[in-house]
This record gives sequence, C-alpha cells and structure tokens, in this order.
Amino acid sequence: MWKKNFKLICYFLLIILFAISFSNCSTKVKERGRTPEVSDWRVGGRYYFFDDVLVPRELNYNHSKSFIYETPRFKAGVLVFSKWWLDPSSLIDFFIYNMEKDNWKLVNSFKGKESFLNFTKPEKTCTIRIIEHWYGTTEVEIRVGPLGEKKM
Repeated sequence: MWKKNFKLICYFLLIILFAISFSNCSTKVKERGRTPEVSDWRVGGRYYFFDDVLVPRELNYNHSKSFIYETPRFKAGVLVFSKWWLDPSSLIDFFIYNMEKDNWKLVNSFKGKESFLNFTKPEKTCTIRIIEHWYGTTEVEIRVGPLGEKKM
C-alpha cells in the first residue's frame, strides 16, 4: 500500500515539475519555440560588475561559479549565468549588438552547441561562452580581463 502511494506521489511531482518547466514566461531574449519581434533582444539588460558588458535580464546569475578580481589598475573575472529553454542564437545576437554598442570590437566567433564570442577593447578582452546543455539549460560564461601589459 505504501509503495503504491509513493509511486502516485512521484508521478504527481513529476507532472508538476514538467508543468513548471514548460510554463509560459515573458522574456525579451527569444526562448526556444517562440518568435518575438526582432527588436526584442536589443533591450532589457543589466550590468554586473563590469560597466561595459550588458547581460540579458532573463539570465540568472550563478554566484557560486563566478568570481571577480580587482586591483587599482584593472578588474577581471568570470561571470556565469543560466536559464531554462533559451535560444542560444538570440543570445549571440544580443551580445553582438550590445557589446558593439558598448565600444567592444568583435574579433571572432565560433557557433555551435558550444559558441564563443571574442571581443576586444584597447586595454582589455572579453570572451563569452554560450553552452546549450542536453537537459534544456543554456549557460553563459563571460570572461573579462586585461589585454596584456606593455613591456618596458
């Protein structure tokens, strides 16, 4: 009797989990299976620790995987974000548009299940890694650091 009730409870919790994960959430970055207006990904961001790297508001900041190193001369670090059911190509469009707006120059990009965007400024560099996991989460890793010291 107890095992039968346990199975029913497990099935019920599984159904609730699926219902929550597929619920309709509004977002400005295109979610998988949705087609918002083209201009939607160009608005709605927030700056975390770096005043020239805009991050979509829909992404959730992961404090335990992130770190910042700061000296009087420069600030460097890794910021990690994630979100369920997010379209990586819309993230790529968001970052290319907003990084260029913040005076970053796109050096190169590699696109696939794991995508890389490399940007540079006169004194620093930024690499954005976008990973689409098999279980439905999209993870964004932003690495900012100095470009290099000039030798005397």
